[in-house]
Amino acid sequence: MPTELLEPRRAPAAPPPEALAPKRDPVVNGLSRLVETPAEIYLTACRLILGGVMLAHATQKVFGWFGGAGFTATVESFRTHLGIPLVFAVIAILAEFIGALGLIAGFLGRVASVCIIAVMVGAILLVHVDNGFFMNWTGTGRGEGYEYHLLAIAAALPILAKGSGSSSVDGWLSRLLHGHLRT
Repeated sequence: MPTELLEPRRAPAAPPPEALAPKRDPVVNGLSRLVETPAEIYLTACRLILGGVMLAHATQKVFGWFGGAGFTATVESFRTHLGIPLVFAVIAILAEFIGALGLIAGFLGRVASVCIIAVMVGAILLVHVDNGFFMNWTGTGRGEGYEYHLLAIAAALPILAKGSGSSSVDGWLSRLLHGHLRT
C-alpha cells in the first residue's frame, strides 16, 4: 500500500469504441443487413432481367396475360394436376408475382430472390425433373426440361448473396439507415 502513494497516477483506460457508440435497435440492424447492397451494375442487370422474365410468367398466372390461364384456372390446375393444396398454390403464384415486382424495384431484393428460387425449385421438383434437362424446342418431348429454371436460380443467387445493386430501393434504404441521406 505505501508504494501506491509514490507511484504516478495513471489515467483510467478508455473504453473500447464500440462501448461508446450508441446502441442500435436490433430490428434496424436486421433491416440494415437485409437491404445492404453494393452499387454494382451486374446485380442491377441480374435483378432487372430476372424480374422482367419472371413478371411476364407471373402475369400469365395472375391476370391471364400473354396467353396465360389466369389466377383461378392456374390455382385449380396446381390443385388437380400437381396435387398442391389451395393455400400453397396461392402462395406459389403470389411469390412469383411479388418476387418479380420486388426484383424490378430492387425492394427487399434478397427476399424477392428467395421467392423466385423457391418457385423454381418447386417447378423443377414437381413438374420438370421427369422431362430431363433440356427444353423441348422441337415439341417432340414429353414436356419441358429444367434448364430454364436452373438459369433463373443462377440469376437469383448473386442478388441473394450481395443485394439489389445500384438504382434500387434497397440501396436508398441502406444509405438512409446508415445516415448517408438527409431526410
